[in-house]
Amino acid sequence: MKKDILTELNETQRLAAECINGPLMVLAGAGSGKTRVLTYRVAHLLNQGVDPFNILSLTFTNKAAREMKDRITRLVGSTDAMNVWMGTFHSVFARVLRVDGHLLGYPANFTIYDTDDTKSIMKAILKEQNLDVKQYPPAYVLHRISTAKNNLMSHEDYNRNVELVDYDKALGKPQVGQLFTIYQSKLRRAFAMDFDDLLYNMNLLLRDFPAILYKYQQKFKYILVDEYQDTNYAQYMIIKKLAADNENLCVVGDDAQSIYGFRGANIQNILNFKSDYPDARTVKLEQNYRSTQNIVNAANSVIQKNKKQYYKEIWTENEEGNKIILLKATSDNEEGSMIANSVFETKMNFQLPNSDFAVLYRTNAQSRSIEEAMRRLNIPYKIYGGLSFYKRKEIKDLLAYYRLIINNNDEEALFRCINYPARGIGDTTLQKVVIASNAFKKSSWEIIDQAVIYNLQLNSGIMQRLKEFTTMISSYSVQVPITNAYELAKKIALSSGIYKELKQDESPEGVGRLENIDELLNAIKEFTEREHIFAADGTLIENSIKSLDIFMQDIALLTDADTEDKNNTDRVSLMTIHQAKGLEFPYVFVSGLEENLFPSMQSLHSRDDLEEERRLFYVAITRAMKRLTLSYAENRYKYGEMIFSEVSRFIDEIDPKYIDVPRKTPQQKLDNPWLQKPVVQPLQKKPMNLKKISKTSDQPSVPFSPSDTDDIRVGMTVEHQRFGRGKVMTVEGNGPNKKTGVLFDSVGLKQLLLQYAKLKIVN
Repeated sequence: MKKDILTELNETQRLAAECINGPLMVLAGAGSGKTRVLTYRVAHLLNQGVDPFNILSLTFTNKAAREMKDRITRLVGSTDAMNVWMGTFHSVFARVLRVDGHLLGYPANFTIYDTDDTKSIMKAILKEQNLDVKQYPPAYVLHRISTAKNNLMSHEDYNRNVELVDYDKALGKPQVGQLFTIYQSKLRRAFAMDFDDLLYNMNLLLRDFPAILYKYQQKFKYILVDEYQDTNYAQYMIIKKLAADNENLCVVGDDAQSIYGFRGANIQNILNFKSDYPDARTVKLEQNYRSTQNIVNAANSVIQKNKKQYYKEIWTENEEGNKIILLKATSDNEEGSMIANSVFETKMNFQLPNSDFAVLYRTNAQSRSIEEAMRRLNIPYKIYGGLSFYKRKEIKDLLAYYRLIINNNDEEALFRCINYPARGIGDTTLQKVVIASNAFKKSSWEIIDQAVIYNLQLNSGIMQRLKEFTTMISSYSVQVPITNAYELAKKIALSSGIYKELKQDESPEGVGRLENIDELLNAIKEFTEREHIFAADGTLIENSIKSLDIFMQDIALLTDADTEDKNNTDRVSLMTIHQAKGLEFPYVFVSGLEENLFPSMQSLHSRDDLEEERRLFYVAITRAMKRLTLSYAENRYKYGEMIFSEVSRFIDEIDPKYIDVPRKTPQQKLDNPWLQKPVVQPLQKKPMNLKKISKTSDQPSVPFSPSDTDDIRVGMTVEHQRFGRGKVMTVEGNGPNKKTGVLFDSVGLKQLLLQYAKLKIVN
């Protein structure tokens, strides 16, 4: 008899997990155990005898899917979890398209282009069409194309839509529709899809081939969708088609955390769920296990101002906790310093790791002042949203070879590696190839491979180099299905000349690039040694060759969240609020709470946009577990000028009883409060005893005589006439700019310029 695993859930969580037949909407408040419910629901389905191949579970990151599979395996004690179709929308539908995409004219080894690839293609198109990149910024054109595809519009539909065409003309960009057509033509010739094509083509497959729709309706008898509030129109339509027969559809989400409207997410998908499925049951998960009562109540007081929402009253049995701290700074630089000082002081007082802290902001540009302040205090930090491993140049260069041998028609990969390392195949030759490709409607590879037939008018030396290149790539291609991925990957790195090229650069940067290549090969080696590898059709590969094409499918859809650095994890996290969604930290700082910044200026034109900004603030608040600090600056640099800032309306929307408004101190002017030290309430945890550090009184000795501080060192105990005794935490700078950070027993951390500080060294 199988163990009743649902006894480990609370009453509402259990209801959500065991209600497996018919449509179900689970409204999961922040910190309410949403992932736990999804995990136990799948495990319960398996315990009820449901075939794992009949379960489809869609998430928004591959990392989340992997973690859920691991948990399910532990719960059910078998490998059934490995056979559940679980992953992101894009990764799952890529698997389907590799099996059935031939009906749309794509081979199973089609390439998936990432954002860097698509930008490169668009830049090349603009150059070919003699269009100014300032008039047609590639990012703007690609955003228009992406929006169209996510609304299931083809390039033909776009060019027939009078409203869209007129809109482009009004903006002085009349060629957008034509660029869309050329862009799509290039992708088709390269047998490539961008991320949006994976959704668009999945819809096309289900719409135009009834047998395929029926096949997957019968296959996916139980469908679970995470973060349903973040789905766009294309995702909504796929789910609706797949669930139309069985209607065993469970969507989990929180309308209060719908914050991706700018990416095409449509909050109406979750708000209209009951209209789409009138018989649907609704379960509300309202108990918060993450945050203190003050944080939960503050979040509730903010989100209740929104009109478009399902009513929920989030509550918690956690401790009451500290009130929300509010920091007021005169400038953005001072705001950064106040945040860094607070992090440092809290960390030292309670002996906490850096990883307990996160600083969130509305825009990436805000990180500058915070980074500078962190560096001054030697606080290690990590900026999220930076360049991920798989986007580094040397990695993309080698991956281009791997892509090209798998799909010879991959034009982006071809042009990236055909003359790297240098082979004497220059831009003039490649321009002739592109012209011939457009003229004959053939891929660039076909033109190069049959250069004699297409009469490129190249000299014999260039023709020989092209032949050598295509012969080399073709020789690799035939080895793909019969060679271990690591062996082939290593052979290409060495024989292509990339490894030799990088090894010749002995600079620190060159050594780092070579180390990255080694790390990529290590990743491929690890891949070949995995116990469970999935093929394109979703079947498990155990004893067959783990080939390079399967590895490339494995990494094609990785996100930053999937490739985060596993080393040096003890760092303060700095990230935008959008990047923080789904994460949690004991101590959270939300900076820049000013009108026109948060809420953003663009959101003030409509109620819908303002409500999305308020949901974003709600997400920021609910990332905090123990303590939340909000900050704003009265003045902030914008466009090179210091601009006066007005405090955000969102602060006023928090019930005042949950906020600790800073007190004025006698040393501060009435019109300039709270310039130095934030009021930090004692945490409900015994702090470390600072007396044990100094082992002395916190009052300065009398008479007071300053010491020569040239030899001051970290760890020394010092006295200050006003602040009393403290411990030296940092020393930096030289000469008249030499300064120290001292943690005083009475007032906390102070930054002092030594030539004016008048410190007495005690020991």
